[in-house]
Amino acid sequence: MSQSASIFAALIRTHHITSRKKLARVKKAAALYNLNVLIRSGGCPGIMYAEGLDEASVSSWVNMVQGLRYKDFQCSQKPAAHQVLGAVDQIKNGGFEEVASVTEFGERMEQRGLGTWWRIGMGYKAPR
Repeated sequence: MSQSASIFAALIRTHHITSRKKLARVKKAAALYNLNVLIRSGGCPGIMYAEGLDEASVSSWVNMVQGLRYKDFQCSQKPAAHQVLGAVDQIKNGGFEEVASVTEFGERMEQRGLGTWWRIGMGYKAPR
């Protein structure tokens, strides 16, 4: 049975994510701020999702990523509190994961209970 936890989450869209050097900096920042980060890399579009226990950490991570000057950077879902499925213990340790397809990224968002939030952020669904 999945538990629901309140966390802060943000969603970033870019034109693409291919630079391994930039990804290494994104990963290092995720560890620094104790965030779980999910990346869709390798082509268009580039997507980044971060979740953490406090808004300041997620906002700091977003600002760091923005400083990397990704092409067409858009923070399409600003850091805000959300109820997600999963254990808070996973967030405390931080994490970094990459997926190769938008479909797989969407499946991960559905598993977290953030499918609608993600579709709105990506522009696939109109906000209410």
